[in-house]
Amino acid sequence: MRKKRNYKRERKPDVKYGDIAVSRFINYLMQDGKKSVAEKDFYDAMDIVAKENKENPDAMAVFTKALENASPLLEVASKRVGGANYQVPREVREERKFMLACKWIIDAARAKKGRPIAEKLAEEIIAASKNEGTAIKKKLDIHRMAEANRAFAHFAR
Repeated sequence: MRKKRNYKRERKPDVKYGDIAVSRFINYLMQDGKKSVAEKDFYDAMDIVAKENKENPDAMAVFTKALENASPLLEVASKRVGGANYQVPREVREERKFMLACKWIIDAARAKKGRPIAEKLAEEIIAASKNEGTAIKKKLDIHRMAEANRAFAHFAR
């Protein structure tokens, strides 16, 4: 039986910036369905980003740069061939790039201890926009793994 078709969702932009990427990021940040808490945390983080960046006070530009820098180009997928599992490198789709970048930035912020999430998130967004930080390290690890398994690229469909 064939799988049901997955239709693209119509997404609404967020209230403050009018950006769909921001509303999606807030949804990834949300825990236990508490969207208002996630929105407050994100907007507080963006205020901190705007305050801390003297040379570029536009927080949205820093945010988009951070997402762009944290987005992976390649990833590995497990494929079974003749009784053996191979890690096959493949390109990442645009939707998945965004999702992984958001997830890595949020996970890196949550892993830090002892401060409010808005401060940790702002710190991670600034670090990612400068091509450093935990989210960028995760991206580089994934790229390194894909590069190491380049010999198995011919197994990709």
